[in-house]
Amino acid sequence: MWAPDYVTRARLKDYVSIADPIDDAEVDIAITTASRTVDNHTHRQFGQVAAQARTYTATYDRHLSVWRIVIDDLGDITGLTIQAPGGAITAYSLHPRNALTKGKVYEEIRVPPSSPVTPTGDEGELTITAPWGWPAIPTSVVLATQLQASRLLTRRDSPYGVAGSPQDGSEMRLLARVDPDVEVVLRPYVRHWWAA
Repeated sequence: MWAPDYVTRARLKDYVSIADPIDDAEVDIAITTASRTVDNHTHRQFGQVAAQARTYTATYDRHLSVWRIVIDDLGDITGLTIQAPGGAITAYSLHPRNALTKGKVYEEIRVPPSSPVTPTGDEGELTITAPWGWPAIPTSVVLATQLQASRLLTRRDSPYGVAGSPQDGSEMRLLARVDPDVEVVLRPYVRHWWAA
């Protein structure tokens, strides 16, 4: 499933110590909202879809002497096909190198200049078929979602954005950004599209 919830209701309820079903609707909303917050923060999503065709632009990199194709996250290369107007492309390399062995995904395909990419100037359009996305949700993403969802659930008890008590020194302003711990946990997963 593309862009699924990254934590189950039962897991989050256990995490925040909610035992009854009264708040299930609020818990579900917090989970979905936190999951999409993770997506927005990382500039990617962590679900997966069955193989489907998508269109990408290949740009010729004169410095590397290759065609570079920045793609959506690719964590399973089963059935990967690349079709250019000039024919099927079978010679390519996936980047970053060794991504799958490091628990990451591929973000770019490089094709040698001799491949049948039909350019328009320094660009050519390709159709790539693959099962896009992540084969499994990373543990860090699950934790980040739990942290952010628990913060969202707490927010309903602090309607003015302040949690805790000034009397006992535990007052904390809930800022309009992701939880600082969520930011740290997700840092390795943030995708910088301009640098891919």
